[in-house]
Amino acid sequence: MTVQQKLEILADAAKYDASCASSGAKRAGNGQGVGHSDGNGICHSYTPDGRCVSLLKLLLTNFCTYDCVFCVNRVSSDIRRARFTPEEIVTLTLDFYKRNYIEGLFLSSGIIQSPDYTMEQLIAVAKTLRSVHHFGGYIHIKAIPGCAQRLVDEAGLYADRLSANIELPTQQDLVQLAPEKKSAVIETTMTQIHERKQEADEDRARFHSAPKFAPAGQSTQMVIGATPSTDREIITRASGLYTSYKLRRVYYTGFSPYPEADTRLPLRASPMIREHRLYQADWLMRHYGFAADEITTETEPELDLAVDPKLGWARRNPEFFPVDVNAAPRETLLRVPGLGYRNVDRILSIRRYHRLGIEDLRKLHVRLKDAANYLIAADHLPSVPNLLGDVATTVTSATQPPAQQMGLFEEAGRSALWGAL
Repeated sequence: MTVQQKLEILADAAKYDASCASSGAKRAGNGQGVGHSDGNGICHSYTPDGRCVSLLKLLLTNFCTYDCVFCVNRVSSDIRRARFTPEEIVTLTLDFYKRNYIEGLFLSSGIIQSPDYTMEQLIAVAKTLRSVHHFGGYIHIKAIPGCAQRLVDEAGLYADRLSANIELPTQQDLVQLAPEKKSAVIETTMTQIHERKQEADEDRARFHSAPKFAPAGQSTQMVIGATPSTDREIITRASGLYTSYKLRRVYYTGFSPYPEADTRLPLRASPMIREHRLYQADWLMRHYGFAADEITTETEPELDLAVDPKLGWARRNPEFFPVDVNAAPRETLLRVPGLGYRNVDRILSIRRYHRLGIEDLRKLHVRLKDAANYLIAADHLPSVPNLLGDVATTVTSATQPPAQQMGLFEEAGRSALWGAL
């Protein structure tokens, strides 16, 4: 089999792994080899089904000793198999980089022989690129759960990011669809990466010459839609992973059916909008200060696919609003629908010099269609029906009386809405 034939098979087999972003790593060229990483990451391409993938995103091999029901590369699957040698991947990476096709390498693999052997093969690629060819581009390596600590330590010296996939939201899901895999083993590998990175960061704080370890941190991936797990279970699981292992990202991949799949799997693909809503909920936890149990409820464990999770929370908690953009603290402003965290920072900066009105917010490109019902500005008060979500129209400054020189009437109106003098 030629390298081109292997590339066609193994690049296609890697498209199901979404955890390939490369933000957070900067590696300057050293003048001895090729490449550098500027923090913007791997170039991306798009598959026919609309999924964003890395341009050079490969499996070392699609052979695998595991029989995970949801994985097309499982041992019992009747697909074409191929395997690269470490030298072939090194050559491909350098050739593609010199042609300006890529900015880095994302490398994963099926499990061959054992977790340790597979991890040694992946490390050999990164080590050759860094040590022999002085490659300065981005490298992301999949950490094989269950491999030895020494291999994790070595991989982090050459890779910018490591990731061990959690695969499915719960241990019960793994028992049903991936019996060879265990959450405890996967999380042990995550712990090894986290603790080793903490040690390396502490060493770097004391000695600038200390070696870096996975400077872009670690990430993981969860397949959604292959099991009946609810969005509440998925979000709670992700929140626990962020807290325990300081992950940079949790990636959510909607299950896609494939021919002759196991009867335990659903016949329809998970809707892409569900994947999108989970990413929005994930963003709320990482950047907006929301707790996992605020995004969904026990009575409504699934996200509303028709509504942004932040807007859904606002409709369930009308007593929290309206929020005064000229007085509220940052953590309160972050909960207003239509206000992004960058715009909140801009509002906090601008209001030190003058009070903001609706036109000021419009110039900041605030999504007033959502935000106007939940905030107070210098020339704007939302009506009570809008605040309760009963009326969809937005009250703007055009329907409000002009701002007065004294703030007496504005304060009285705000007090009336809040029910306090």
